[in-house]
Amino acid sequence: MNFKTILVHLDHSNRSPARAAMASRWARAHESHLIGLVPTGLYDGVIPADAIATGMADYIAESADYLRRRAEAIAREFREGIAGAGPLSYEVRLVDGVTMDAVVRYGHASDLLVLGQSDDSNGKDITVRGLAEQVLMEVGRPVLLVPSAGIFPDVPKNIVAAWDGSREAAMALRAALPALRGARRVTLVSLRHPRDEDNAQRLLVSDMIQYLLRHGVRACAESEVTEIDIADALLSRVSDLGADLLVMGGYSHSRLRERILGGVTRQILAQMTVPVLMAH
Repeated sequence: MNFKTILVHLDHSNRSPARAAMASRWARAHESHLIGLVPTGLYDGVIPADAIATGMADYIAESADYLRRRAEAIAREFREGIAGAGPLSYEVRLVDGVTMDAVVRYGHASDLLVLGQSDDSNGKDITVRGLAEQVLMEVGRPVLLVPSAGIFPDVPKNIVAAWDGSREAAMALRAALPALRGARRVTLVSLRHPRDEDNAQRLLVSDMIQYLLRHGVRACAESEVTEIDIADALLSRVSDLGADLLVMGGYSHSRLRERILGGVTRQILAQMTVPVLMAH
């Protein structure tokens, strides 16, 4: 498996250029074809209040024209960024469909999607609020999430992979193999609370290490008992190890349960400090 096609979601947010740059780096590192997807927002129904002058005779036509020009400006910036960094197989798609539907639909024909962490830089633009969470659940492809703050100038070389023996964690590890093979250090981290059962048979850590080795990935494993939230402990370990990518499964429990009781996925999505590659 390799990332033959990488899709990056582009918009007018402050972090869109950072996503584009990261997607370009990954595409070059993995010799991928890169697709810059620019939903115009035409069917999302969100237009800045001051975008269209008052008194326009045809507000709908003027709105559509404004959104098209904004999308073309985003696409132009994307092309200029790629041109300044060297040759790359890429294309730009401007689409008028609902943002979430467009990302999922085009994501089905991709090996990896690059999305942004939800933040407040978009003001009242609801089209990207919760986008990563919705796409992760629907697309059936791994998603690389770029934090809403920070600079990440290189492809990852020191990777932490969260391992809890779940289906989602196994899928994430398999999906991340191209990135894991290029890393200098891979650490498989298993965390549990004191009250949780120490189920070594479920984790099969040594088997997973051998699985990775057969795929050209040399990994070490850590197993820790922690009193704090699993998400906090995981992010703390990422920091301690100086990791530049976290690999993990997303939503091992239902989203309803996570919304009511809290959950590792939701906390990581909110508090991530390095890029996170997730699969569901």
